[in-house]
Amino acid sequence: MSESSLLAISTGLKPLSRLQHPRDVIRQFTPNWFTVVMGTGVVALALDRLPETHALLAPVPLGLWLASVVLFATFCLVYGARWIFYFDGARRIFGHSTVSMFFGAIPMALATLLNGLLIFGPPYLGAETVRIALPLWWFDVALALICAVAIPYLMFTRQEHRIDQMTAVWLLPVVTAEVVAVSGGLLAPALSGESQQLAVIVTSFVLWGVSVPLALSILAILVLRMALHNLPPREMAASSWLSLGPLGTGALGLLVLGQAGGPILAAGGFAGAPEILRITGLIGALILWGYGAWWFLLSLAVTVRYLRAGVPFNLGWWGYIFPLGVYALATLRIGEVTALSGFAWLGAGLVGLLTLLWLIVSVRTLRGAYRGELFVSPCLAGA
Repeated sequence: MSESSLLAISTGLKPLSRLQHPRDVIRQFTPNWFTVVMGTGVVALALDRLPETHALLAPVPLGLWLASVVLFATFCLVYGARWIFYFDGARRIFGHSTVSMFFGAIPMALATLLNGLLIFGPPYLGAETVRIALPLWWFDVALALICAVAIPYLMFTRQEHRIDQMTAVWLLPVVTAEVVAVSGGLLAPALSGESQQLAVIVTSFVLWGVSVPLALSILAILVLRMALHNLPPREMAASSWLSLGPLGTGALGLLVLGQAGGPILAAGGFAGAPEILRITGLIGALILWGYGAWWFLLSLAVTVRYLRAGVPFNLGWWGYIFPLGVYALATLRIGEVTALSGFAWLGAGLVGLLTLLWLIVSVRTLRGAYRGELFVSPCLAGA
């Protein structure tokens, strides 16, 4: 008996039974699905950072990263097909105040895959790893900047927003730039040419600057919104965790760029760069990490409150995964830089929580995708 038959028996439903026609998978496909790639990819990166993983479960991070690559390629094909065959419906996304924010998930997913390529690729691809990663990274830089500018422009000119309806989803197009900046910090030291290294590291610092200050501004408004209008509806329960994203990625970016940028800038004539970037990067990372700790504890309390009332499953649940993943990676990196065992233990605990959440959300996503109930495009409501 095939696996699909067993799943059909266990669920009592036929594949895609909640859709009027199988082609609705394409018609209803949205960029939200790229958060699955982000979440699966960051779990692979987080597990790879644990010393215990190398001893016991070394193939697991590589397998998860490869699965993320397959998912990314599949989603690109499906979403591309939507723009080809259902163009009128696809372009409605530009006017939707929530779904349009998820355009940022596409370059963030690609950046996560590039990080994995730089970590897992060299043993198998050798020097080809960098030759593949470099043009993809510059392409991702362009995507990130487009999202960071174009989506806010649409918010200001075409969409309708109210402060009482605001959620942390506003962060998605903005955070994209700093995620790509972290990838640049990993890529730059692997390059052979000094001019290439300098161009990548300087661009990465600029991307960090494009993202983090604006994200902090949005977080300040978000605190005001929740104080005045209470929590978002339960369908957006996972959005509270998105606040961890820019803080965890921002802290991780300072550490990665500080470590990679110091020697590169020193080679370019800035002799004091390594020590300056090491110290300022660590201090800045600790400040952002501390702010993230406040959001982490608040998000836990908010989640408990939501769970008591019941939270319907949707693709938004992947909002629990990536922000927690980058915060866990930042925690582990701080532990390595400071040699404080407390950060190492806390980071390992966060990775454990991350893995558990990923398992729960993955199983429910597979079931929802099999039934077809997750293929819903809010942009087509009333169409």
